[in-house]
Amino acid sequence: MNLDALQFNPDGLIPGIVQSPAGEVRMLAWLNREALRLTLDTGFVTFWSRARKALWVKGETSGNRLRLIQIRPDCDGDALLILAEPEGPTCHRGTDSCFDGAESWPATLPWLGRLEALLEARQTSADLAGSYTQRLFAQGVDRIAKKVVEEAGEVVIAAKNEDREAFLGEAADLIFHLDLLLLAKGASLLEVAEVLQRRHADATGRTA
Repeated sequence: MNLDALQFNPDGLIPGIVQSPAGEVRMLAWLNREALRLTLDTGFVTFWSRARKALWVKGETSGNRLRLIQIRPDCDGDALLILAEPEGPTCHRGTDSCFDGAESWPATLPWLGRLEALLEARQTSADLAGSYTQRLFAQGVDRIAKKVVEEAGEVVIAAKNEDREAFLGEAADLIFHLDLLLLAKGASLLEVAEVLQRRHADATGRTA
């Protein structure tokens, strides 16, 4: 990374927005040149504390470090998107993100990305041989597709009742097995989301 191409503010700082591989926005803090160099050199995200006037490695006391994946400057070079793998909660409150609450959408939906990554890893993991997920993968697309049909039927039945928790549980089972089917076919939830996004854009364009 060319540090000279970045636009530090008059205090020699640049904001860094930390995002997890699952798309969660974890936190925002400030970096000076030294913090940025240490981040790149050590592989762990390091910031400049404006309050303490000192460098600090995120998680150096709690153990909840941020393992660097990539840093991307924005179009003007005056802000950084820091992609990092969190080693535990990021916020000092013990929550994953400094921005969301326990029941917020930003905290929940990106977790589907983590779930999918976990399921994908279980396709070939020798450590989890014999697990429910691996057994389904081993049985092939036909068996997984049958489970999707079964779970869809359970969702319909649960929708006719008044038990909200049971309905949500069946819907979760359906999404879980649908994700297994997508992975078995070499696809992903992200691709499904992209299809929905394109359809929305097309529909919006037609009605504009």
